[in-house]
Amino acid sequence: MIRNLLFIIILCCVAPFLQAQENTVGLLSYVPSKVYEGYNLIYPHNQPNVYLLDNCGEIVHTWEDEADVRPGNTAYLMEDGRIVKCKRPASVAGNPIWAGGGGATVEIRDWENNLEWSFTLNDSLQRLHHDIAVKPNGNILMIVWEYKSEAEAIQAGRDTALLAQDALWPDYIIEVNPSTDEIVWEWHVWDHLIQDYDATKDNYGVVAEHPELIDLNWDTNDAKADWMHSNSIDYSAENEQILLSVPQFHEVWIIDNSTTTEQAAGHFGGRSNMGGDIMYRWGNPMTYDRGTEADQQLFYQHDAHWIDDPEIFPNVNFGKIAVYNNRVGADFSTVNIFNPGFDMYKWTYPLMGNTHAPADFDWTYLHPEPTRMWSTGLSSVQILPNGNTLICVGRFGYSFETTPDDEIVWEYVTPIIGGAAATQGDTLAINNNLTFRMDRFPSDHPAFEGRDLSAKGFLELEPDEDFCDQILSSVEAAIADYKLEVFPNPSSDRITIEWEAGRMVDIEIFNLIGQQITQFEASGGRKYLDVSSWESGMYFIRVNQEAVIKLIVE
Repeated sequence: MIRNLLFIIILCCVAPFLQAQENTVGLLSYVPSKVYEGYNLIYPHNQPNVYLLDNCGEIVHTWEDEADVRPGNTAYLMEDGRIVKCKRPASVAGNPIWAGGGGATVEIRDWENNLEWSFTLNDSLQRLHHDIAVKPNGNILMIVWEYKSEAEAIQAGRDTALLAQDALWPDYIIEVNPSTDEIVWEWHVWDHLIQDYDATKDNYGVVAEHPELIDLNWDTNDAKADWMHSNSIDYSAENEQILLSVPQFHEVWIIDNSTTTEQAAGHFGGRSNMGGDIMYRWGNPMTYDRGTEADQQLFYQHDAHWIDDPEIFPNVNFGKIAVYNNRVGADFSTVNIFNPGFDMYKWTYPLMGNTHAPADFDWTYLHPEPTRMWSTGLSSVQILPNGNTLICVGRFGYSFETTPDDEIVWEYVTPIIGGAAATQGDTLAINNNLTFRMDRFPSDHPAFEGRDLSAKGFLELEPDEDFCDQILSSVEAAIADYKLEVFPNPSSDRITIEWEAGRMVDIEIFNLIGQQITQFEASGGRKYLDVSSWESGMYFIRVNQEAVIKLIVE
């Protein structure tokens, strides 16, 4: 606990950029002055466990599972310390429905890893896959493949040349209530199709006239059954809408979750009065015959989600969508933010001419070494409360944090090779350490209250154990050099800051998410400060961007 507390203390310290040049896995670089302090949740592929790591790359908590289990593919940490995780059996031999990203089971486990709830959907007609979204009421939205036979696909209007596996697996979404095990809502792609291939079959019409429907004969996956491969799902509680990432279409879709299941199967009802039709789609208007290759903006994207974290304040991007754009270039990816332009008064996403807005991204991030941020799949992005961005390059298990000034201040390589622990010094290749996503939670997240978050070792073998110890030593040396003291601490009224008399100092005070509360220069060796009006919580006092000490305001 002492070591973990010291890591928190150095949140705002501007110690020199520290990098272990010899490190190839685990923590590669760390600028404590500029990172967002917290804990990182990862669920690496080809192994069974969910890990919580501190910013030094040490394990502080593990949710273990049986050796014959694999991710399927995500895990989410709840405010009460429980996780909701997706998993599948390691062996998929003989499974009637299987493709990359396949799942099978969704579980809820408490902090101590006790199983509280389990739901499995994996048979000859349907299979969970990729991602889930937990709603505020506790219900869980899940993505499912559903089997459609060759005959069903043809009757629906599928081009017979696009049935390489004699079947089709369109996606559908279910909402499950863990308290009752009931499926309380469903939405099926199969209810919202259009095709212009065969006038004698179902769903025939003019594709370009119906952007709210899905062209059954749009195909970019070599006519395989895994037609859509939806890889992420997000939920907006404020608007009761679902955001779905559909990489084979190179699009994101928004649908109405305020409908009943009956309305979701049709074209009317819900707050949008569009039933289950697509309210908004963006990224590739060629999918509904309203664009060309020049209009395509998304390329096999992952982790599409609304930016709606209440901890981010002020949040100029609130309500916009962030996405990891995998295949923008032949050897690089980007992270992007765009505004879907929701009209809350009309409850629609207005068209901009023939397509939905915007014409371009609001923000694009490209790594300073573009090939370092290349992935053909997986991957994630998180906009952090201090304005930084946390990015996970999935196929290389490379995660990093960048500032608004495009300075990389933290780097970590998932130290897994083929499901086993890698050794420090190993050189990992593509797909050795697949990491679907990384999420960082602040140090004061409710899930951590009263928990043991002491360091418990590293994922990698032969770790560089001295790396963060050197950071701590530099911080302690700076405090001693300035003779820095703060008292009383904790305080609810007035504090005294003391340092070596006659030494000119620049003092800055930050809150936990990195916002500057006050700043002043002085040389007298003592400063009195009234903190009675400050919100209760943790603050950091920084002197000349060298020495940092923690302050608790009660």
